[in-house]
Amino acid sequence: MSAAARFLLTSRRDVVLSGERLVAEYRLACTGAEARALAEAICVEQTVEFPRDLLPPGDLAGPIVGAVESMRDVGDGSTHLRVSFAAEVAGNSLSQLLNVLFGNISILPGIKLLDFELPASMLSRFRGPRLGRAGLRERTGVFGRPLLCSALKPMGLSAKDLGQLAYELALGGMDLIKDDHGLEDQAFCRFEERVEAAAEGVARANDERGGRCLYLPNVSGEARTCLERVQRALSLGATGLLVSPGLTGFDTLRQLAEEPAFDVPIVAHPALLGSFVVHRDGGIAHGALFGKILRLAGADAVIFPTYGGRFSFSEANCRALVEATSEKMGEVAPSFPVPAGGMTLERVPEMVEFYGEDVLLLIGGALHRRTNLASACREFRSLMECH
Repeated sequence: MSAAARFLLTSRRDVVLSGERLVAEYRLACTGAEARALAEAICVEQTVEFPRDLLPPGDLAGPIVGAVESMRDVGDGSTHLRVSFAAEVAGNSLSQLLNVLFGNISILPGIKLLDFELPASMLSRFRGPRLGRAGLRERTGVFGRPLLCSALKPMGLSAKDLGQLAYELALGGMDLIKDDHGLEDQAFCRFEERVEAAAEGVARANDERGGRCLYLPNVSGEARTCLERVQRALSLGATGLLVSPGLTGFDTLRQLAEEPAFDVPIVAHPALLGSFVVHRDGGIAHGALFGKILRLAGADAVIFPTYGGRFSFSEANCRALVEATSEKMGEVAPSFPVPAGGMTLERVPEMVEFYGEDVLLLIGGALHRRTNLASACREFRSLMECH
């Protein structure tokens, strides 16, 4: 260490903190002395990232460095760890909060972020979902049953054909229709042409059946064009947004949710987020990521692959995720869980039984197995009315 750096460290005596702490819970894939050493590494790595023995006593070594609150041998070769951090360490941004919770240690093996708790002062910095569950029900006019959603697909169809699909889905009674997350601005289907055609199709169907179906185009893309794309989509008649925060970044989602001019719901898609949750000994727990982080970032509804589909989420994963979407987090509104990924009409009664009515059920390709798409949608709705 240079003499100048050592002088700065030893001379700093004006660190004043509020005393408020945020708490993170981790699963360590080890026990005993190895777990204790890893816990110490987390406390340092997530804050000062500096050799502890070179820190001056008091100011930095005390309140700034993370503190182990508890450690418990779970009995399966792992340890449950609770670490607290000074609230000030997380600054005022979502990005820095995520950095403190799981920044550098996401690169280390054998550490999984299970959960986190934020003090009221930190929660108040996040608006969270613009509408949340209650607001999305108000916007669609749907109460007392799950909301129903479908997707415009497959990729390769023209904007005109996708617009016709949007019309048929809305005519059949869908509450929300979203772009498939792979539809962006391809040469065979330009963004503006698709949004205009789909928004017109949904509006026409709403007029014919007196519905309030929402259309959510995929606005994920380059950071420099995202805001322009949202503005253009809304001007063309879009009534919601689909965002993939794994592709765009969590803070992009937050900015869209907090922008006063964008008074529409946002549905988050899980593209690229799977690597966070699919490994037992690493990443982020399902509830923490989909149920809490995406809520803080502003998702009104969160798509995830349901158990029993073509992905690997278990019933326990899905249950924990859904519970986290409504867990008390200050004034941050609950978000809608959106099970998807291999849903079929035959499984709808089972899904309603498992998830309850505060859910947004998403069926995409399976609806197209019926000869008439609008009729398949009406069958979907009738399953809600019969439950």
